[in-house]
Amino acid sequence: MIIGILNSGGDCPGINAVIEGYVSAAYRRGWRVIGFHDGFEGLLPVAGGRRYEMLTPYKAHKIRSQGGTILGTTNTGNFKVNINKLGRARVEPEIMAKATKTITALGLEALAVIGGNGSARTASLLSDEGLPVISIPKTINNDLCPASDYTFGFQSAVSVVSESIDRIRTTANAHQRMMVVEVMGDQSGWIALHSGISSAADVVLIPEIEFDLEKVVECVKAKKANGQREIIVIVAEGCRLNGKLVTVRNKENGDERLGGIGNRLSKMLEEMTGIETRYCVLGHTQRGGSPCPFDRILGIRFGVEAVKLIEEKQFGRTMVLNGLNVDSVPISEAIAEPRTITKESHIVRTARELGIIFGDLTPQEMAPKTPATPAKASKCSKSKK
Repeated sequence: MIIGILNSGGDCPGINAVIEGYVSAAYRRGWRVIGFHDGFEGLLPVAGGRRYEMLTPYKAHKIRSQGGTILGTTNTGNFKVNINKLGRARVEPEIMAKATKTITALGLEALAVIGGNGSARTASLLSDEGLPVISIPKTINNDLCPASDYTFGFQSAVSVVSESIDRIRTTANAHQRMMVVEVMGDQSGWIALHSGISSAADVVLIPEIEFDLEKVVECVKAKKANGQREIIVIVAEGCRLNGKLVTVRNKENGDERLGGIGNRLSKMLEEMTGIETRYCVLGHTQRGGSPCPFDRILGIRFGVEAVKLIEEKQFGRTMVLNGLNVDSVPISEAIAEPRTITKESHIVRTARELGIIFGDLTPQEMAPKTPATPAKASKCSKSKK
């Protein structure tokens, strides 16, 4: 049996762990594995060569600790998913035909696709064409598939952000500054919220909770009035300022992408509070480097489970982590809606109990209730002898 694997979209820690688990489990069954280079582009023929290789246990041995991906990846190219006039997602028919031809020519009996929302949509389209596809969710933002508690890469990103803020706090304290740290998170604020709790941030601004800058300023001033030297603000890139997303434009090709809210917000906060403020954009450091142990183990488990699904011929499904167990759901269910944070969730309530500011409450509304003064115990009269 010959099966394939590719990863598409942005890289993240843990992809190589998936590949190692997938290859190891396949070879234990006597199967062979073909790895496609640079995402779905590896399925397309190129003049004078090929864009894939045989992945052996020797090639994949102990790569679980390596960041990035040995297969390379891309979030551009020929497999951009378009929406047709009927509102349905599609890839250009000639591109799909070439990919199908490659899969058929190589005799692939299954293809595992490691990727985020866009890659999962493409995998779903291939599945709709009758191709035997398995999807493996990948994103540091933890916003793919509501049925999964975590995706690999997320815990590694939180570790990087938490350590970075620990370092930023020392210099902020020394100079009595406010530091605004911009982190990834276009649709959800999982990284911002988890790292904010981990690193004892004062303010956490996420896309799911609309914030009022005036309320943020009031709360920050209250903290300074209580003698706090430094203020740490974490903001997810997908937050809106005055109802609008903040984007940066690439001067070379005119593309716009999220980014810049940290810079804008720091200037506004400094002007409104009078506190010297700096900003830091952690950017791609959140996606780079070696995966943490949690993501190594989860990646390996997802890779092994993908082979098990192929063995059982359960195609058109994607891996999820449900509590402590690895399970699977239909790809269509995984991409139906993003996994976001609710204001009533336990993690948000925990953050509020710690006094973290989300910008939706005033200092008075956030203030803890004053404990009632206990009644004085009445003096017992001495008993007469």
